[in-house]
Amino acid sequence: MQKHAALLVIDVQPDFCPGGALAVPDGDAIIPLINRLATRFETVILTQDWHPADHISFAASHPGKQPFEMIELPYGKQVLWPSHCVMGTPGAALHPALDIPHARMILRKGGNRLVDSYSAFLEADRASKTGLDGYLRSLGITDLYLCGLATDFCVAWSAEDARAFGFNATIIEDACRAIDLNGSLAAAWAKLAAAGVARISSTLPA
Repeated sequence: MQKHAALLVIDVQPDFCPGGALAVPDGDAIIPLINRLATRFETVILTQDWHPADHISFAASHPGKQPFEMIELPYGKQVLWPSHCVMGTPGAALHPALDIPHARMILRKGGNRLVDSYSAFLEADRASKTGLDGYLRSLGITDLYLCGLATDFCVAWSAEDARAFGFNATIIEDACRAIDLNGSLAAAWAKLAAAGVARISSTLPA
């Protein structure tokens, strides 16, 4: 793989896989493919959702509210999620089947209890940067390929922000799985197309 390309593996963690607190249907099925894809990239970045137990995006932090309800926060609309990927818990770890020993960086996001963080580049306030853009530029990366969980939330937001920061962004569709909450998958693909994010399937067997 070219030196200017990197693979961004989004949130492949037990809590987003079957049996987890916020399970994405079939989420663990993509792991063998991601492991094989990673061998084709010299630069691989892993992200890890990493929340305090009282995170503002958790329904449990809002008495009387239920998971998947929508509320308004200072930075905009927020889906309330089941408590998930709590710092230091087994569900927040990188999935044990993920086998990418040459990964260059593990980026943890969502640590600020007052702001949710889907994107690998910006928190949900759309102002707080993770620093990933600068790190990638320091390596001479211009092209990002994205995979992981979930297509319509953390993968989509990361790809859209990659474009906003000037990177070419391509989602490897068969190496992702979606939540598809109230039509969120179709809405995400429409926004991604408008942002210039490419959409491909891998050429590797499942």
